[in-house]
Amino acid sequence: MRIAVAGLHTECSTYNPVLIREPEFRVLRGEAMAKDGYFEFLTHFPAEFVTILHARAIAGGPVERGIYETWKAEILAGLKAALPVDGVYLAMHGAMFVEGMFDAEGDFISAVREVVGPDVPISASYDLHGNVSQRIVDSLDMFSTYRTAPHIDTPDTMRRAVNMLVRALRTGVRPKLVWAPVPVLLPGERTSTQDEPGRSFYARMSEIEEPTGIWDASFQVGYVWADEPRATAAALVTGTDLALQEKIARQLAQDYWDIRRAFVFGTTTGSIEECVDTAVASKTHPVVLAESGDNPTGGGVGDRAEVLAALVERNAQGVVFAGITDRAATDACYAAGVGAELDLKIGASLDTSSKPVHARARVKFLLPVEDTFFREAVVTVGGIDLVLTARRRPFHNIVDFTRLGLDPKAARIVVVKSGYLSPELGPIANPSLMALSTGVVDQFVERLERRHKQRPIFPFDDAFEWSPKAIRSALAG
Repeated sequence: MRIAVAGLHTECSTYNPVLIREPEFRVLRGEAMAKDGYFEFLTHFPAEFVTILHARAIAGGPVERGIYETWKAEILAGLKAALPVDGVYLAMHGAMFVEGMFDAEGDFISAVREVVGPDVPISASYDLHGNVSQRIVDSLDMFSTYRTAPHIDTPDTMRRAVNMLVRALRTGVRPKLVWAPVPVLLPGERTSTQDEPGRSFYARMSEIEEPTGIWDASFQVGYVWADEPRATAAALVTGTDLALQEKIARQLAQDYWDIRRAFVFGTTTGSIEECVDTAVASKTHPVVLAESGDNPTGGGVGDRAEVLAALVERNAQGVVFAGITDRAATDACYAAGVGAELDLKIGASLDTSSKPVHARARVKFLLPVEDTFFREAVVTVGGIDLVLTARRRPFHNIVDFTRLGLDPKAARIVVVKSGYLSPELGPIANPSLMALSTGVVDQFVERLERRHKQRPIFPFDDAFEWSPKAIRSALAG
C-alpha cells in the first residue's frame, strides 16, 4: 500500500495588502517531512508513505504567485516520480488565495488528480474555515475537516482522512463525496464550537457516521475574509450510500441555515475604547483583551497600533502586549541593546492605512536568534511591556510569553492580536474581552467590500429564501 503525501496549508485574507512570501512558510520535504511531529501519526498506519512537500504558514495576505507555482510544480514532479501510487493524502487548510487566482486549492487538487488519474483515490483534510468549490469536490474521493474552533483536533482530522484512505485501499471499497453549499458566511469568532449553537451542531458529526454507508460527515463554516466566489458554508459527506449521503448533506445544510442567526460572539465585545476602559477599570486580572481586526492567525497584518495608543492615553499599568509586527522598530532595539532608551515609531509598517504610535521606550529583553527574521524584542512604554517582532506571528501559548521573560498570569492586562482565545489563554482570562477593531479581518463582516462573493449570502443579505441541494462529485457519477 503506497500513499503519496503533500500539501499547501495557509489562510489568506484578500483584504490584506501584504503578500505571504516564502520566508513565512515552514517547508518540509521528503524524509524531513516524514520525521516531523506534524506527520508523525503516519507511522501508525500499515502503509508506505511517500512524503513529497508540505508548506505551511500562518494566515495572511495572498500567497505570492511565483512561489505557489514553484511548489505546485515540485509536488507534481515528485508525484510523477513516485508513480505508481495506490493513493494520495493532501494535508490542506482550504482558504489559500494566490495572487491573481480564484480557487487556489481547486487549481492544486485538480492538478494532482490529473497526474494520478481517475482510478487513484485522493483524501484531503481541511480546516473548517476553508472554502470548497465544485472543482475541489470533483477531484476528491474522501474529505474530513476540523470539528473544533479553536482548533484542538487537527491531528484527529488528519488521522480520519488517512484512515479512510487506508480503509478504502485495504478493502477495495472506494467511497464517494457529496456536498451541499449553504449561503451563509460568518466569521469564526461567531461560530466557535466552544459556544452554542456551534458546540451542539458539531457534536453531531461523529454521531452521523456509521460503518456501512457514512465514513465521514464534515461541515465547513467557510472563510469570510476571502472575497471570491467559492466562499461559503458547506456540508460534505463521504461514504458509500449516495442516497443517504445526499439526505444527510441536505439535513446538515438546512440545520445550519436554520440556526444562522443564533451565532453570536462568545465573549464580551466592544470598540477598542470600550474594551480598554473596561480592562483598565477591572478589579480582577489578568484581563485578556483580544484585538480581533488585526489577528494574524485569521489573516490580519499584525502591525496596527490603535490598541497601544488607547492604553498609553489611559496610562494603563501592568500591561503585557504581545505583540506588534514592526521589523524596523525591532531591529532598532537590537541595535540599541538591553537597557537602552530610544524613540520608536511603532506600527503601520506593513499596512500604512493605520497610524503608528511614537513613544519613548526602554529595551527590556532581546530574544537570542541566529536569523534576524525571527527577532523579538520586549520594550517598556510607561506601564506597558510591549513585544515587537520582525515577522508576523501570534502569541497563543504561555511559552510564547515566558521565553521572552514575561508572565501573562501575573499581568493586570494581557493584549493579544486574536479572535477567540487559544486553549491556553482562555482559562487565565479574568475576564476576556474582544475588541471589534478595524483591520483586514474586520469582525463587522457586513461592511466588507464584496466584488466577487456570491449573492445572496447571509449575513450580507437577509431577505431571501433558500432550500438545500445535495451535489455529487464528478467521481460519484
